[in-house]
Amino acid sequence: MTWQDRWQNSLMNNYGTPPLLITSGSGSRVWDDTGKDYLDMIAGIAVNAVGHAHPVVLEAISRQLSTLGHTSNLVATVGPIELAERLLSLLQAPNDARVFFCNSGTEANEAAFKLGRLTRRVHTVVAQGGFHGRTIGALSWTAQPAKQDPFRPLPGEVTVVPFGDAVALKEAVSDRTAAVVLEPIQGEGGVIVPPDGYLQHARAICDTHGALLMLDEVQTGIGRTGRWFDFQREGVTPDVLMLAKGLGGGFPIGACIAYGRAASYFGPGSHGSTFGGNPVACAAALAVLRVIEDDDLLTRANTLHGVLSQQLVARGSGLVTSVRGRGLLIAAVLDRDLGPDLEKAARAQGILVNSVAPDAIRLAPALTITDADIAEMLTRWERATSEVGG
Repeated sequence: MTWQDRWQNSLMNNYGTPPLLITSGSGSRVWDDTGKDYLDMIAGIAVNAVGHAHPVVLEAISRQLSTLGHTSNLVATVGPIELAERLLSLLQAPNDARVFFCNSGTEANEAAFKLGRLTRRVHTVVAQGGFHGRTIGALSWTAQPAKQDPFRPLPGEVTVVPFGDAVALKEAVSDRTAAVVLEPIQGEGGVIVPPDGYLQHARAICDTHGALLMLDEVQTGIGRTGRWFDFQREGVTPDVLMLAKGLGGGFPIGACIAYGRAASYFGPGSHGSTFGGNPVACAAALAVLRVIEDDDLLTRANTLHGVLSQQLVARGSGLVTSVRGRGLLIAAVLDRDLGPDLEKAARAQGILVNSVAPDAIRLAPALTITDADIAEMLTRWERATSEVGG
Protein backbone atom coordinates (compact mmCIF):
# COMPACT_ATOMS: atom_id res chain seq x y z
CA MET A 1 0.00 0.00 0.00
CA THR A 2 1.41 3.41 -0.97
CA TRP A 3 1.58 6.37 1.40
CA GLN A 4 -1.10 8.01 -0.75
CA ASP A 5 -3.42 5.05 -0.11
CA ARG A 6 -2.70 5.20 3.59
CA TRP A 7 -3.40 8.94 3.62
CA GLN A 8 -6.71 8.50 1.84
CA ASN A 9 -7.71 5.60 4.08
CA SER A 10 -7.04 7.41 7.36
CA LEU A 11 -7.29 11.20 6.96
CA MET A 12 -10.20 13.48 6.12
CA ASN A 13 -10.19 14.86 2.60
CA ASN A 14 -10.07 18.56 3.47
CA TYR A 15 -6.59 18.90 1.92
CA GLY A 16 -7.01 16.39 -0.88
CA THR A 17 -4.03 14.08 -1.28
CA PRO A 18 -0.72 15.96 -1.13
CA PRO A 19 1.70 15.54 -4.05
CA LEU A 20 4.75 14.80 -1.90
CA LEU A 21 5.79 12.95 1.23
CA ILE A 22 8.56 15.00 2.85
CA THR A 23 10.78 13.09 5.26
CA SER A 24 13.50 15.55 6.33
CA GLY A 25 14.73 19.11 6.02
CA SER A 26 17.74 21.28 6.73
CA GLY A 27 17.93 25.00 6.18
CA SER A 28 16.01 25.78 3.01
CA ARG A 29 16.10 22.26 1.60
CA VAL A 30 13.80 19.31 2.16
CA TRP A 31 13.89 15.72 0.92
CA ASP A 32 11.05 13.42 -0.05
CA ASP A 33 10.68 9.70 0.52
CA THR A 34 12.60 8.94 -2.69
CA GLY A 35 15.57 11.06 -1.62
CA LYS A 36 14.87 13.89 -4.07
CA ASP A 37 15.77 17.35 -2.76
CA TYR A 38 13.64 20.48 -3.05
CA LEU A 39 14.41 24.11 -2.39
CA ASP A 40 11.67 25.14 0.01
CA MET A 41 10.60 28.57 -1.23
CA ILE A 42 7.33 28.60 0.71
CA ALA A 43 8.68 27.62 4.16
CA GLY A 44 5.51 26.02 5.43
CA ILE A 45 3.55 29.05 4.12
CA ALA A 46 5.74 31.68 5.81
CA VAL A 47 6.16 29.60 8.99
CA ASN A 48 9.76 28.34 8.98
CA ALA A 49 11.28 31.78 9.47
CA VAL A 50 14.76 30.45 10.22
CA GLY A 51 14.55 27.34 8.06
CA HIS A 52 14.33 23.67 8.91
CA ALA A 53 16.18 22.22 11.90
CA HIS A 54 17.92 25.44 12.90
CA PRO A 55 20.43 24.49 15.62
CA VAL A 56 19.54 27.40 17.92
CA VAL A 57 15.84 26.53 17.82
CA LEU A 58 16.54 22.81 18.21
CA GLU A 59 18.73 23.45 21.23
CA ALA A 60 16.14 25.71 22.86
CA ILE A 61 13.31 23.21 22.37
CA SER A 62 15.41 20.26 23.58
CA ARG A 63 16.64 22.13 26.64
CA GLN A 64 13.13 23.19 27.58
CA LEU A 65 11.65 19.73 27.06
CA SER A 66 14.32 18.26 29.28
CA THR A 67 13.12 20.37 32.20
CA LEU A 68 9.44 21.21 31.69
CA GLY A 69 7.19 20.45 28.74
CA HIS A 70 3.71 21.46 29.83
CA THR A 71 1.88 22.52 32.96
CA SER A 72 -1.40 24.38 32.37
CA ASN A 73 -2.62 27.91 32.83
CA LEU A 74 -3.33 27.07 36.46
CA VAL A 75 0.29 28.01 37.19
CA ALA A 76 2.85 30.35 35.64
CA THR A 77 6.10 29.50 33.87
CA VAL A 78 8.93 31.80 32.86
CA GLY A 79 8.63 31.27 29.07
CA PRO A 80 5.43 33.19 28.35
CA ILE A 81 6.51 36.05 30.61
CA GLU A 82 9.83 36.41 28.77
CA LEU A 83 8.22 36.06 25.36
CA ALA A 84 5.46 38.57 26.11
CA GLU A 85 8.04 41.07 27.35
CA ARG A 86 10.17 40.50 24.25
CA LEU A 87 7.28 41.01 21.84
CA LEU A 88 6.12 44.16 23.62
CA SER A 89 9.67 45.48 23.45
CA LEU A 90 9.94 44.80 19.71
CA LEU A 91 6.58 46.51 19.24
CA GLN A 92 7.69 49.47 21.35
CA ALA A 93 4.27 49.04 22.88
CA PRO A 94 2.91 51.28 25.64
CA ASN A 95 2.86 50.05 29.21
CA ASP A 96 -0.83 49.17 29.01
CA ALA A 97 -0.39 46.58 26.21
CA ARG A 98 -0.97 42.93 27.08
CA VAL A 99 -0.45 39.55 25.34
CA PHE A 100 -2.58 36.41 25.06
CA PHE A 101 -0.84 33.28 23.76
CA CYS A 102 -2.55 30.54 21.77
CA ASN A 103 -1.54 27.93 19.17
CA SER A 104 -2.28 29.38 15.72
CA GLY A 105 -3.26 32.41 13.68
CA THR A 106 -6.89 31.36 13.62
CA GLU A 107 -6.92 31.20 17.41
CA ALA A 108 -5.30 34.63 17.64
CA ASN A 109 -8.08 35.97 15.42
CA GLU A 110 -10.74 34.19 17.49
CA ALA A 111 -9.38 35.96 20.58
CA ALA A 112 -9.55 39.25 18.69
CA PHE A 113 -13.12 38.43 17.63
CA LYS A 114 -14.11 38.05 21.27
CA LEU A 115 -12.36 41.30 22.21
CA GLY A 116 -14.47 42.99 19.56
CA ARG A 117 -17.62 41.59 21.11
CA LEU A 118 -16.64 43.01 24.48
CA THR A 119 -16.97 46.53 23.04
CA ARG A 120 -20.74 45.76 23.10
CA ARG A 121 -20.81 46.35 19.36
CA VAL A 122 -21.10 43.58 16.77
CA HIS A 123 -20.44 45.27 13.42
CA THR A 124 -17.03 44.57 11.85
CA VAL A 125 -15.49 45.85 8.63
CA VAL A 126 -13.08 43.61 6.71
CA ALA A 127 -11.41 43.67 3.30
CA GLN A 128 -12.39 41.71 0.24
CA GLY A 129 -9.96 38.83 -0.34
CA GLY A 130 -8.75 38.88 3.25
CA PHE A 131 -7.94 35.68 5.10
CA HIS A 132 -8.19 35.42 8.88
CA GLY A 133 -8.76 31.72 9.51
CA ARG A 134 -11.29 28.93 9.15
CA THR A 135 -12.94 28.55 12.55
CA ILE A 136 -16.43 30.01 12.58
CA GLY A 137 -15.62 33.37 14.17
CA ALA A 138 -12.47 33.96 12.13
CA LEU A 139 -14.19 32.64 9.02
CA SER A 140 -16.79 35.40 9.27
CA TRP A 141 -13.90 37.82 8.65
CA THR A 142 -12.39 35.77 5.80
CA ALA A 143 -13.96 37.54 2.85
CA GLN A 144 -13.54 34.72 0.35
CA PRO A 145 -16.94 33.26 -0.65
CA ALA A 146 -15.61 29.83 -1.60
CA LYS A 147 -14.40 29.36 1.98
CA GLN A 148 -17.40 30.98 3.66
CA ASP A 149 -20.47 29.88 1.71
CA PRO A 150 -20.65 26.21 2.81
CA PHE A 151 -20.74 27.30 6.46
CA ARG A 152 -23.28 30.10 6.45
CA PRO A 153 -24.89 31.59 8.46
CA LEU A 154 -21.77 33.02 10.05
CA PRO A 155 -21.77 35.06 13.27
CA GLY A 156 -21.76 38.81 13.50
CA GLU A 157 -22.57 41.65 11.19
CA VAL A 158 -19.70 42.00 8.74
CA THR A 159 -19.26 44.56 5.96
CA VAL A 160 -16.76 43.79 3.21
CA VAL A 161 -14.94 46.62 1.40
CA PRO A 162 -12.29 46.60 -1.36
CA PHE A 163 -8.79 46.20 0.06
CA GLY A 164 -6.73 49.38 -0.11
CA ASP A 165 -9.73 51.65 -0.75
CA ALA A 166 -9.68 54.22 2.07
CA VAL A 167 -12.82 55.96 0.79
CA ALA A 168 -14.85 52.74 0.88
CA LEU A 169 -13.50 51.99 4.33
CA LYS A 170 -14.53 55.40 5.62
CA GLU A 171 -18.04 54.95 4.24
CA ALA A 172 -18.44 51.52 5.86
CA VAL A 173 -17.35 52.41 9.40
CA SER A 174 -19.83 54.00 11.78
CA ASP A 175 -20.40 54.53 15.49
CA ARG A 176 -21.87 50.99 15.50
CA THR A 177 -18.60 49.42 14.35
CA ALA A 178 -16.69 47.30 16.84
CA ALA A 179 -13.57 46.78 14.74
CA VAL A 180 -11.85 47.15 11.41
CA VAL A 181 -9.80 44.02 10.63
CA LEU A 182 -7.04 44.26 8.02
CA GLU A 183 -3.87 42.57 6.84
CA PRO A 184 -1.03 45.01 6.04
CA ILE A 185 -0.44 42.81 2.97
CA GLN A 186 -2.99 40.23 1.91
CA GLY A 187 -1.08 36.95 1.83
CA GLU A 188 -3.69 34.34 0.91
CA GLY A 189 -5.45 36.98 -1.17
CA GLY A 190 -2.52 37.01 -3.61
CA VAL A 191 0.25 39.00 -1.87
CA ILE A 192 -1.60 42.24 -2.46
CA VAL A 193 0.06 45.43 -1.20
CA PRO A 194 -2.24 48.38 -0.42
CA PRO A 195 -1.41 51.99 -1.31
CA ASP A 196 0.95 53.88 0.98
CA GLY A 197 -0.89 55.48 3.86
CA TYR A 198 -3.76 52.99 3.87
CA LEU A 199 -3.20 51.94 7.48
CA GLN A 200 -2.91 55.58 8.54
CA HIS A 201 -6.32 56.22 6.99
CA ALA A 202 -7.70 53.14 8.76
CA ARG A 203 -6.31 54.36 12.09
CA ALA A 204 -7.91 57.79 11.68
CA ILE A 205 -11.27 56.29 10.66
CA CYS A 206 -11.31 54.00 13.68
CA ASP A 207 -10.41 56.87 15.99
CA THR A 208 -13.29 58.95 14.64
CA HIS A 209 -15.84 56.26 15.43
CA GLY A 210 -14.33 54.63 18.51
CA ALA A 211 -13.74 51.36 16.65
CA LEU A 212 -10.81 49.03 17.26
CA LEU A 213 -8.16 48.74 14.57
CA MET A 214 -7.17 45.07 14.43
CA LEU A 215 -4.18 44.14 12.29
CA ASP A 216 -3.68 40.53 11.24
CA GLU A 217 0.08 40.05 10.90
CA VAL A 218 -0.10 36.27 11.08
CA GLN A 219 1.70 36.06 7.73
CA THR A 220 3.51 39.42 7.54
CA GLY A 221 4.88 39.58 11.09
CA ILE A 222 8.16 38.43 12.65
CA GLY A 223 10.47 39.88 10.01
CA ARG A 224 8.75 38.41 6.97
CA THR A 225 8.49 41.77 5.15
CA GLY A 226 11.78 43.25 6.34
CA ARG A 227 10.38 44.83 9.50
CA TRP A 228 9.56 43.06 12.73
CA PHE A 229 5.93 43.95 12.01
CA ASP A 230 4.82 45.36 8.70
CA PHE A 231 2.48 47.97 10.18
CA GLN A 232 5.54 49.73 11.65
CA ARG A 233 6.28 51.12 8.18
CA GLU A 234 3.37 53.52 8.53
CA GLY A 235 3.96 54.57 12.11
CA VAL A 236 0.50 53.55 13.28
CA THR A 237 -0.46 51.78 16.49
CA PRO A 238 -3.15 49.10 16.30
CA ASP A 239 -5.58 48.34 19.11
CA VAL A 240 -5.17 44.61 18.54
CA LEU A 241 -2.40 42.71 16.72
CA MET A 242 -2.59 39.05 15.74
CA LEU A 243 0.56 36.94 15.21
CA ALA A 244 1.48 33.30 14.52
CA LYS A 245 3.26 31.47 11.65
CA GLY A 246 6.87 32.69 11.78
CA LEU A 247 6.74 33.35 15.53
CA GLY A 248 7.45 29.72 16.41
CA GLY A 249 9.60 28.92 13.40
CA GLY A 250 7.64 25.70 12.85
CA PHE A 251 6.47 25.13 16.42
CA PRO A 252 2.76 25.99 16.89
CA ILE A 253 2.22 29.29 18.68
CA GLY A 254 0.04 32.34 18.15
CA ALA A 255 -0.40 35.63 19.95
CA CYS A 256 -3.13 38.24 20.28
CA ILE A 257 -1.70 41.51 21.56
CA ALA A 258 -4.04 44.27 22.72
CA TYR A 259 -3.32 47.90 23.53
CA GLY A 260 -5.09 50.40 25.75
CA ARG A 261 -8.74 49.75 26.54
CA ALA A 262 -8.75 46.55 24.45
CA ALA A 263 -6.06 45.10 26.73
CA SER A 264 -8.41 45.30 29.71
CA TYR A 265 -11.40 43.53 28.16
CA PHE A 266 -10.46 39.98 29.12
CA GLY A 267 -10.90 39.22 32.78
CA PRO A 268 -10.31 35.93 34.63
CA GLY A 269 -12.29 33.16 32.96
CA SER A 270 -13.23 35.14 29.86
CA HIS A 271 -10.86 33.32 27.50
CA GLY A 272 -8.23 30.59 27.63
CA SER A 273 -6.16 27.93 25.90
CA THR A 274 -4.91 24.65 27.36
CA PHE A 275 -1.70 24.67 25.33
CA GLY A 276 -1.35 28.39 24.64
CA GLY A 277 1.93 29.81 25.90
CA ASN A 278 3.33 26.43 26.88
CA PRO A 279 7.04 26.47 27.83
CA VAL A 280 8.29 24.63 24.73
CA ALA A 281 6.45 26.86 22.23
CA CYS A 282 7.70 29.95 24.03
CA ALA A 283 11.27 28.62 24.02
CA ALA A 284 11.03 28.06 20.28
CA ALA A 285 9.68 31.56 19.70
CA LEU A 286 12.33 33.21 21.83
CA ALA A 287 15.01 31.32 19.89
CA VAL A 288 13.53 32.42 16.56
CA LEU A 289 13.50 36.06 17.65
CA ARG A 290 17.10 35.74 18.83
CA VAL A 291 18.27 34.30 15.50
CA ILE A 292 16.49 36.99 13.49
CA GLU A 293 18.09 39.72 15.58
CA ASP A 294 21.58 38.23 15.91
CA ASP A 295 21.85 37.45 12.19
CA ASP A 296 20.26 40.75 11.09
CA LEU A 297 17.68 38.90 9.03
CA LEU A 298 15.48 41.96 8.61
CA THR A 299 18.19 43.53 6.47
CA ARG A 300 18.64 40.19 4.72
CA ALA A 301 14.94 40.03 3.83
CA ASN A 302 15.04 43.49 2.27
CA THR A 303 18.23 42.73 0.33
CA LEU A 304 16.87 39.47 -1.06
CA HIS A 305 13.63 41.16 -2.04
CA GLY A 306 15.62 43.32 -4.44
CA VAL A 307 17.47 40.31 -5.84
CA LEU A 308 14.34 38.19 -6.33
CA SER A 309 12.26 41.05 -7.72
CA GLN A 310 14.76 41.41 -10.53
CA GLN A 311 15.80 37.82 -11.09
CA LEU A 312 12.39 36.12 -10.99
CA VAL A 313 11.40 38.29 -13.95
CA ALA A 314 14.76 38.18 -15.75
CA ARG A 315 14.86 34.39 -15.53
CA GLY A 316 11.13 33.90 -15.93
CA SER A 317 11.28 32.95 -19.62
CA GLY A 318 8.94 35.80 -20.56
CA LEU A 319 6.18 34.30 -18.43
CA VAL A 320 6.82 36.46 -15.34
CA THR A 321 5.87 40.10 -15.83
CA SER A 322 6.46 41.59 -12.38
CA VAL A 323 6.91 40.89 -8.69
CA ARG A 324 4.84 42.30 -5.84
CA GLY A 325 5.17 42.11 -2.08
CA ARG A 326 7.73 43.20 0.49
CA GLY A 327 10.74 41.53 2.03
CA LEU A 328 10.46 37.76 1.59
CA LEU A 329 6.71 37.71 1.05
CA ILE A 330 6.61 37.79 -2.74
CA ALA A 331 4.29 37.03 -5.62
CA ALA A 332 5.68 36.46 -9.11
CA VAL A 333 2.97 37.75 -11.44
CA LEU A 334 2.45 35.81 -14.69
CA ASP A 335 1.19 37.04 -18.04
CA ARG A 336 -1.38 34.23 -18.16
CA ASP A 337 -3.40 32.12 -15.75
CA LEU A 338 -0.76 29.41 -15.52
CA GLY A 339 -0.12 29.51 -11.78
CA PRO A 340 -1.11 25.90 -11.02
CA ASP A 341 0.87 24.65 -14.02
CA LEU A 342 3.96 26.55 -12.93
CA GLU A 343 3.65 25.33 -9.33
CA LYS A 344 3.63 21.75 -10.64
CA ALA A 345 6.52 22.36 -13.05
CA ALA A 346 8.54 24.03 -10.31
CA ARG A 347 7.96 21.05 -8.04
CA ALA A 348 9.18 18.72 -10.77
CA GLN A 349 12.35 20.85 -10.98
CA GLY A 350 12.80 20.71 -7.21
CA ILE A 351 11.26 23.99 -6.01
CA LEU A 352 8.36 24.26 -3.58
CA VAL A 353 6.18 27.30 -4.27
CA ASN A 354 2.47 28.07 -4.10
CA SER A 355 0.05 29.23 -6.77
CA VAL A 356 -1.69 31.82 -4.61
CA ALA A 357 -3.77 33.11 -7.54
CA PRO A 358 -4.39 31.87 -11.10
CA ASP A 359 -1.74 34.28 -12.38
CA ALA A 360 0.60 34.47 -9.39
CA ILE A 361 3.13 32.29 -7.61
CA ARG A 362 3.83 32.99 -3.94
CA LEU A 363 7.32 32.68 -2.50
CA ALA A 364 7.98 33.01 1.23
CA PRO A 365 11.33 31.34 1.87
CA ALA A 366 13.16 31.17 5.17
CA LEU A 367 14.80 34.45 6.15
CA THR A 368 18.00 32.41 6.48
CA ILE A 369 18.10 31.19 2.88
CA THR A 370 21.65 31.27 1.52
CA ASP A 371 22.96 32.94 -1.62
CA ALA A 372 23.87 29.50 -2.96
CA ASP A 373 20.31 28.25 -2.49
CA ILE A 374 18.93 31.37 -4.20
CA ALA A 375 21.27 30.82 -7.16
CA GLU A 376 20.26 27.16 -7.47
CA MET A 377 16.59 28.04 -7.12
CA LEU A 378 16.83 30.57 -9.97
CA THR A 379 18.42 27.98 -12.24
CA ARG A 380 15.58 25.57 -11.53
CA TRP A 381 13.04 28.42 -11.81
CA GLU A 382 14.27 29.24 -15.33
CA ARG A 383 13.82 25.63 -16.38
CA ALA A 384 10.31 25.50 -14.90
CA THR A 385 9.13 28.77 -16.44
CA SER A 386 10.59 27.81 -19.80
CA GLU A 387 8.67 24.55 -19.73
CA VAL A 388 5.35 26.22 -18.90
CA GLY A 389 5.66 29.44 -20.86
CA GLY A 390 7.61 28.25 -23.86
